[in-house]
Amino acid sequence: MALRINDTIPDLTVDTDTGSFGLHEWIGDNWAIIFSHPKDFTPVCTTEFGAVAQLAEEWDTRGCKVLGVSVDGVEDHKKWKGDIEGISGAKAGFPIVADAGLEMSKAFDMLPAEAYLPDGRTPADSATVRSVFIIGPDKKLKLSMTYPMNVGRNFAEVLRALDGLQTAARENVATPANWTVGDDVVIPSAVSDEDAKAKYGAFETKLPYLRMTKLPG
Repeated sequence: MALRINDTIPDLTVDTDTGSFGLHEWIGDNWAIIFSHPKDFTPVCTTEFGAVAQLAEEWDTRGCKVLGVSVDGVEDHKKWKGDIEGISGAKAGFPIVADAGLEMSKAFDMLPAEAYLPDGRTPADSATVRSVFIIGPDKKLKLSMTYPMNVGRNFAEVLRALDGLQTAARENVATPANWTVGDDVVIPSAVSDEDAKAKYGAFETKLPYLRMTKLPG
């Protein structure tokens, strides 16, 4: 069954290079980002894991945990982290799920139920395991993105999306195209003009259905 926005993620128990844990317990009261990869020791994936490692302080500042997923084993993950840290110059302190049995890849709808890893497999056999999932403290999926193997993910965009999701949840607003922290936000249609003025103060009505305002403070 497909995992959709606002679905509660499966509470799987996963094995990682830092130990085993249940996903819901690991998330706790935090936000979480799960980013998946089809195979260890592959070029684009190595640069992506490095980019995530370099953003460690940004994730921490936002109260967000990060979790890698790759369909290889724990020992491969430990060795691969040496390459990741070497090319990024940053410690890869986040855990990486060893999803060799494809349980997590299937539960998160990255692979079909009948998928398996053949002998002598290549990354093409699990190519669709290249997704990003942002999950809220309520354990519900807030955003997902899937990329092909030949296009590296932009983790500055993932960070921007996380900022937008957190701002929207905290302030009951929406964010427009290309929004970054400090920009004006969109007042939801369900909020009346009277309530909007009381909550946000002045706002600009650009269209009958598009009202923009600055966030308080």
